[in-house]
Amino acid sequence: MNIIKFLVSKTFFKQILLAVVAVIVLCFLMLWWLKGYTNHGDFETVPDLKGKSISVAQMELDENNLAMQIQDSANFNPDYPRFSVIEQEPVAGSQVKENRKIYLTLNPSGYRKIEVPDLRERTFRQAKPNLEALEFKVGKITYEDNIGKDLVLKMYYNGELLKPGDKLAKTSIIDLVLGNGNRPSK
Repeated sequence: MNIIKFLVSKTFFKQILLAVVAVIVLCFLMLWWLKGYTNHGDFETVPDLKGKSISVAQMELDENNLAMQIQDSANFNPDYPRFSVIEQEPVAGSQVKENRKIYLTLNPSGYRKIEVPDLRERTFRQAKPNLEALEFKVGKITYEDNIGKDLVLKMYYNGELLKPGDKLAKTSIIDLVLGNGNRPSK
């Protein structure tokens, strides 16, 4: 019976009321502190950094109280200057908090180098798609006396004979010497 009397007493209701008021005051204080701590409603606008050098990008990010994080880039883009920004995350115009990291992808200094396949003794019909698949370009085609018609005899880059294992930048132009189907004269 004492428990029932206590649950309906004024003292119990006063304690419940004080606890509810304390919880409300604590929640209000916590929300007020969080609003100040997280700078609620304060945003920085991300600038457009595409095509800009690292130093210019760093200055613009510093002006906007943002941090820079550089990511490596494996693919050269000839539409942008070397070592310039080609992608950014978050995108330009986004609203972000102060000191947010902006991830930048840079354009490398050039195309990466790829090993030239050994296409000697293969037909031109086999060699051309093989070179194009590696993003090389077929340049000047010349013919020499050789019984194998359209057989690749030699490959040149800028007048230099290519050997198996040589590496060239993507989009390099490779000149081919093919057989013309005639027997070499003795």
